[in-house]
Amino acid sequence: MERVVVLGRGGAGKSTLAAALGAATGLPVVELDKHFWGPGLESTPLELWVVVQGELAAEDRWVMDGDLGPYDVLDVRLRRADTVLLLDYSFPRCAWRAVWRSRENADFWQWVWSWRRRSRPVLLEALAAHAQDAEVHVFRGPRATARFLARFS
Repeated sequence: MERVVVLGRGGAGKSTLAAALGAATGLPVVELDKHFWGPGLESTPLELWVVVQGELAAEDRWVMDGDLGPYDVLDVRLRRADTVLLLDYSFPRCAWRAVWRSRENADFWQWVWSWRRRSRPVLLEALAAHAQDAEVHVFRGPRATARFLARFS
């Protein structure tokens, strides 16, 4: 496990999992939100995002966390990943975490609310198309994620 992509609904704990996995394995952690969102939550233009993500994914070892929903270009990092972790947690769990994390705008809440119906199918399709050689783990709750992470402690 050298190149790990962490995906999931907003508030699922992608950054927390990536940080814990990075600490346990020594893999460098790349928070895609920090590279994608500019001042005032301005998104990076699609063409530039493909280039930036390509540069990040070109490294030999990493854990990349981030699911940018409708703004995302998944194939760039999925083609390089050897492991994909999908946090498929419930809306109430993610909403609770998001409320305590920070104030979010209406677009964020629309994405979180509709994630399982709209974004998850897109993610699964992208995994089938671009991550055929990757080991994919789908976690439905924090206990399953914790069991996976405990393997590296």
